[in-house]
Amino acid sequence: MLSYLSEYAYLFGPLRLLRSIPVRTVGAAATALIIGFIVGPWMIRKFRELKFGHGYIDERTGSLGATYFDKRHTPTMGGLIIFVSVFVSAVLWAEPNIWVIVALFVYTALTVPGWRDDYLKVVHKNKDGIKSWEKIAWQSGTTVIALGVLLWHPMSAAKIHELWVPFFKTAVIQYMPWWLLLVLIYFWIVGFSNAINLTDGLDGLAVGCTITVTLVIGVMAYVADHVLLSEYLLLSHVPGTGELTVVCGALIGACMAFLWYNSHPAEVFMGDTGSLALGGLIGVMAFMIHQPITLIIIGGVFVAEALSVIFQVGWFKFTRKRTGTGQRLFLMAPIHHHFQKKGWPETKVVLRFWVLSLGCALAGLATLKLR
Repeated sequence: MLSYLSEYAYLFGPLRLLRSIPVRTVGAAATALIIGFIVGPWMIRKFRELKFGHGYIDERTGSLGATYFDKRHTPTMGGLIIFVSVFVSAVLWAEPNIWVIVALFVYTALTVPGWRDDYLKVVHKNKDGIKSWEKIAWQSGTTVIALGVLLWHPMSAAKIHELWVPFFKTAVIQYMPWWLLLVLIYFWIVGFSNAINLTDGLDGLAVGCTITVTLVIGVMAYVADHVLLSEYLLLSHVPGTGELTVVCGALIGACMAFLWYNSHPAEVFMGDTGSLALGGLIGVMAFMIHQPITLIIIGGVFVAEALSVIFQVGWFKFTRKRTGTGQRLFLMAPIHHHFQKKGWPETKVVLRFWVLSLGCALAGLATLKLR
């Protein structure tokens, strides 16, 4: 929205800076950070007044239950702090185009089931929250609508059919049929939505990893929109995706503000309100800039967390069927709890996972040149 002020640069010269994506990205990050610091304390106070804490120990944590005792009454739904900060900042600083609209639609749509899940848990004291089929149905509907809009709009329909893979100089598939596109975007939106949801189990873990992943996605979105850079790095040129860099800037600023309150010991939890939506937003942005496969590298921590649960459940069922007694690959899944079971303090687990996330992000960034 503020970018339109650049048309009045003839009246006030510095307004021409609003044409610059890097300038608006920094502005979006700063705005989201400030909004987060303003609304954060107010929301946390309201959540406490409303007693928006789980009020119980999750039995699935087993012997780790004691470590969660002090967290029973820590308010959740903190994802609303991130949502408000990102949405307001992105609307202010990003030029509205098909890429921005779809990204914010997915983010908003997936915030709804996450909020409902947290609401059922903290208000109705329902430990299970939203039903699985309801969550999947909502995620599926969001995915179908997002893809439908991308296929309908001329700006996106011309590019969305391509499939790019790291280390290849050209598109592996020049024109994917709609059903293959649907499968791909579904796995990335729903998959990363659930992956970040699984990662959100320790103070600051999910939001810290989200910052490093978003930083690389923002760089890649800028490169994809830049004619010379995309040509030099042999990447797909997707006009207009530079505005997603501004959205990424807003997301980074909002996550930094939230981390201020979510760092150990957390004053507020992200909850499904934040984790489900953040995963969907990151997944759809990677899909739109033709970096879905690269996201597996960049978001390596999220992928590892999700795979640890899949392997744990799969191996348990397989061994129970074969021997009658289920065996576990890890002491506990998701894998961050495995290291807690081994005696690592929570802060050490979080910091080491941040280091791994940064390494994965740098490895994903390196794929831009290795072609």
